[in-house]
Amino acid sequence: MSGAVTGAVLGAIGGGGLLLVVLGLPLRRRPALDDRVLPYLAGLQRSPGVDDWRLSAGQGRRGTARAVFGPSLRNLADLVGRVVGDSREVQRRLVRAGSPLTVEEFRVEQVTWGLLAAAGTAAVALLGALRGTVAPAALLIAVGFAFVAGILARDQRLSHTVRERERAMLAEFPAIADLLALAVAAGEGPVPALERVVRIASGPLADDIRSLLGEVATGTPVASALDHLAARTGVSAVARFASTLAVAVQRGTPLVEVLHAQAADVREVGRRGLLEAGARKEVLMMVPVVFLVLPVTVVFAFFPGVVGLQLTTP
Repeated sequence: MSGAVTGAVLGAIGGGGLLLVVLGLPLRRRPALDDRVLPYLAGLQRSPGVDDWRLSAGQGRRGTARAVFGPSLRNLADLVGRVVGDSREVQRRLVRAGSPLTVEEFRVEQVTWGLLAAAGTAAVALLGALRGTVAPAALLIAVGFAFVAGILARDQRLSHTVRERERAMLAEFPAIADLLALAVAAGEGPVPALERVVRIASGPLADDIRSLLGEVATGTPVASALDHLAARTGVSAVARFASTLAVAVQRGTPLVEVLHAQAADVREVGRRGLLEAGARKEVLMMVPVVFLVLPVTVVFAFFPGVVGLQLTTP
C-alpha cells in the first residue's frame, strides 16, 4: 500500500472523528422544541403521528440505538426531504401502499438504506484501496453514488409495493362486488352489506373497506367516507365503485345491476391483460428460438455439406 493511500485513509478517519466531535459540542446541541415542551406534557396522550426517538425504560438495545442515532437520522431525513421534495406524493403513495409509516419515518428508512449501501461500498472499496487497486477519489465517488442509490432503491421499493397492492385489489374487486350485489339484492342496505362482505373477505380491498367502515362508525357520513376512499385509491375500478355507492346512498339509486356490470368490466379488463401478457411472452419466447435454436439448426444442416465439398474439391 502506498503512502498516499495510507495518508488518505488516515485523514478520512481523523476528519470524520473531528466532525463527530464538533457536531457533539454543547453549543451545537441545542434542544429542539419538542424536547423543551414534552416534559411539561408528560401526563397527556401523545398524538399517533409523533415519532419518539428518546430512550425510555425497557427499550433495550434498540432504544439505545434510537437515542444515539435517532436525531442524526432525523436531520439527514429532513435534508433528504428538502432535496427530493414532494412529501405530499410520498404520503399519498404510503396511503396507497397501506403502510403505517409517516413521511418522516419513510425518509429515515431512505437514509438508513443509503447509509447501509454506502457502508457496504466503502468496505469493499477500502479493501481495494489497501491493495492499491482503487484510488481514494474513486472510493469517495463510489460511496456517494451508493448512498444515492440506496435512497432511490427505497423509493422504488415503495412504488413496487403500491403496484403490487393495487394489482391485488383489482384481482379481489370482482368477488367483492358480486358478494355486495347479492347482499343488496337480499334486502340489506349498502353499509350492512359492506359489513357482511368484509366479515368473510380478506385482502387489501377488504382492509380499505374496513377502514371506511371505521370512519363511518366514528361519525363520518357514509358518502364522505366513500368519497375519501375514491380520492385516495389509485385503482380506477375501486374509485368508480366508491362513487357508485356514494350516489346510491345519497339518492337511493339501484345498485345490483351496476355492481354486476362493474365486476364484469373488471373481469374483462383482467382477461385482456392476460391476453396481452401472453402475447408479450410469446414474443420473448421467440428470442431463444431465433438466436439460439435456429443458428444451431442451420449449423447442423450446412456443416456436413461444407465438409463434403471440402473433401470432394481437388
